[in-house]
Amino acid sequence: MVPVSTTLLELREVGKVFGDTVALAPTSLAIEEGSFVAIVGPSGCGKSTMFNVIAGLLRPDGGDVVLRGAPITASTGHVGYMLQKDLLVPWRTVEDNITMATRLTRRVTDEDRAEARRVAHQYGLGEFLRHYPSALSGGMRQRVAFMRTLVTHQELLLLDEPFGALDAQTRLEMQEWLLRVWKDTGRTVLFITHDVDESIFLSDRIVVMSPRPGRVVADLANPLARPRGIHTLLEPDFIALKAKVLGLLHGEEA
Repeated sequence: MVPVSTTLLELREVGKVFGDTVALAPTSLAIEEGSFVAIVGPSGCGKSTMFNVIAGLLRPDGGDVVLRGAPITASTGHVGYMLQKDLLVPWRTVEDNITMATRLTRRVTDEDRAEARRVAHQYGLGEFLRHYPSALSGGMRQRVAFMRTLVTHQELLLLDEPFGALDAQTRLEMQEWLLRVWKDTGRTVLFITHDVDESIFLSDRIVVMSPRPGRVVADLANPLARPRGIHTLLEPDFIALKAKVLGLLHGEEA
């Protein structure tokens, strides 16, 4: 019997150059279905460039992006993509913002609205469906933005520093919330962050990138058991992995 591949996404020697600047050196990466992979690296190392290539918003100068064995290079509409800024439409309600991705491609149906209400109730914002973004906290706005990404029904979700602008307490609450949603939905997540603690707390694997030109210098398995909570931050394995990632980021290991 031929084994069934569990690889959802592959980057095959994908690189990108802007003028004379190599933003992303040829990079290969395989992402398993249902996994949570964090990508860490210094500013300007090509993390967001990589995401834009995966999402089809940028055409790489070399290499291929493959989803479930099919090439999707420079092709949009195959992944869900959430940026650091929530980009909520201020004159739309929470319900309307959750359905915004659908609104941009076709008419919103009663089924779409029912799904938006179901997701909002399931993940703690049911009573705010008629509220506008100005009435929401930063964490609540990010939940809405994530729900908008979730209802695109894409298997792969790209999250580019979604909690970077939040205070420490709200950030931890959102991390715990995201892990619950990830467990419920079984989606595959690629998560960019500058926060080493966040990368360890959330992920199954941590991909560490070098300064520009960005390249993968390490791909580390995360040994921490799930479920995770505040106590996880004090575990010896957490502290040891943090030390290793920080060492890699500061060039202390190759």
